[in-house]
Order: sequence, then structure tokens, then C-alpha cells
Amino acid sequence: MESLSQYDLPRQNMIRVIEREAKDTFSYTGKRFFDERVMKAMEEVPRHEFVPKDMRDLAYIDGPVSIGHGQTISQPYIVALMTDLLSPKPDHKVLDVGTGSGYQAAILSRLVNEVYSVEIVSSLAEQAKLRFQALGYHNIKVNIDDGHVGWLDESPYDGIVVAAATPVIPMALVQQLKPGGIMVLPLGDPNKYQELITVKKTMQGDISTRSVLPVSFVPMVGGDNT
Repeated sequence: MESLSQYDLPRQNMIRVIEREAKDTFSYTGKRFFDERVMKAMEEVPRHEFVPKDMRDLAYIDGPVSIGHGQTISQPYIVALMTDLLSPKPDHKVLDVGTGSGYQAAILSRLVNEVYSVEIVSSLAEQAKLRFQALGYHNIKVNIDDGHVGWLDESPYDGIVVAAATPVIPMALVQQLKPGGIMVLPLGDPNKYQELITVKKTMQGDISTRSVLPVSFVPMVGGDNT
């Protein structure tokens, strides 16, 4: 693992950019600042360990980075926003749909008790497992499966974060959300307009949704989006 020192300044600049974007998008999100715990996790997790070695000069720019297989590691601001919208608590169990490189799961692992992550591309899932082990993120479990179906055996979850676009809300994921839980996902045509939304389940099991802001995500692979 490379020394972190060469990435200190880029990482600090990434944090400043996230803070500025939070203020700039306040009219959409209603969040001028993100939770201190979320920002601390964004600062501590070494993002450069989650991108291909030949692209590490792009690790701390505020944009997505390709990780192969048609997948990306999401823009840092979007990762911070989605994490903040989840309202993670130290005793929470969270489902991460679309492991990818594992960056979102790593951020969540610093904020909640347990992270369960699902990835349909087996090579990405296996690489993420090795990465978590090497970096000491021991409260993350990874399953190779279709994200549309979630991880039923480990449900219910206090929160679910989905890192790929789907035209309709997968009902299997809604069913795996605890009463009082929150799901954050990009909703819309993967090739056209998408909105980041929150899905909240009341204690009575009713569902409410809120649009947060326009986004652009890769499509969720597999499933029938039902």
C-alpha cells in the first residue's frame, strides 16, 4: 500500500470542494452542510486505494472514475451526499447495492455497525473483498448477486444505498428496509434523465419519496427492475 502523504493535499482539496458543492446545491438538497461524521469518513478513507493504479492521479477530483466492467467509482460529492441522506448511526446495519470498487461501503463502514454489500460482477466483488481485508475494514460483508434482489438473508436494514440507476424502485429492496429506514437511490432512465431520491418507510410500513437533485449514474445490471 502506498504512502498516504502524497495524497494529503489532494484529499484536503476534495473535502473543500465537497463543502463548497454542498452550499451550491442547497436549493436542491436542503443541506448546506453535511454531518461531521460523514465528512470525517470522507477525509479518512483513502480514495486512491479504490481506483485503478494507473488512474490514481484522478482519485481526488470531484468526478466519477472508471473502474472497468462499465462501472465507476462515484463522484466524491455524490458519495458524501448519499451517505448524509442515509442518516447513518453507529448501531445501524446498512445494505450497499453495487459494491464496485468498495469505496461507498468503506465510507459507510466508518459510520455504522455492519455493512452488507452486493455486487453482480464477480471480479469486482472479489477485488473489493481483498481491498477491505488489506485496509482493515472488517465490518463489511460482500455477496455476489443481483442488486435488484438485495440480500434478503441479512435483512432488514436501517438504510439502503444504491449506486446504479433503475427506472423504478426495486420492491425487493423496499421490503428489506426496516420501518423507519431510509433508502437512497438514483431513479430514472439510465440513458436519460435521473433523479437522486430518498425512500422512507414509516413505522407503519408506508412509503414516501422525495426528489433531491438531478444525477447521472451507470445502469443497474441484471434483474427486471421490479
